[in-house]
Amino acid sequence: MKIMDFLTKNRIVASLQATTKEQVLAELVERLAGEYPRLDKHRLIKTLIERENLGSTGIGGGIAIPHGKFDGLSEIVASFGRSEVGVDFNAMDDKPAYLFFLLVAPKNSAGEHLKALAKISRLFKDPLFKDSLRQAQSGDDIYQLIEEFDIRCA
Repeated sequence: MKIMDFLTKNRIVASLQATTKEQVLAELVERLAGEYPRLDKHRLIKTLIERENLGSTGIGGGIAIPHGKFDGLSEIVASFGRSEVGVDFNAMDDKPAYLFFLLVAPKNSAGEHLKALAKISRLFKDPLFKDSLRQAQSGDDIYQLIEEFDIRCA
């Protein structure tokens, strides 16, 4: 499985405007809705917030990987966002998150959902890679960095 299987260039937000967890989720869901117009944005945001209430997906180190399962999707989809100021995501280290990878899977895709989460987690283990994402100039640059990671780690 490759990240490029579920992330497109159009779903990258190089400069999130959000200042709260809920706004981050809404902004990233909006990017998904651009390619999936039948997607019920409000229901998806509610699903993601319910997942956050079970335990924050802010994993620390400036990273959050909000995720959930959702009826009405036939495939795993993702969006990526970067905040220049950081957003409180109730991370384990109590520090703000700057890089957000939103992952949404069909309700019946337990195995694939976990594989996708593992792949995204590997992406953020490299501190130099995280720094490169934070310093990238544009959404195109971010996409290219992730694409290169995908090729290297195939």
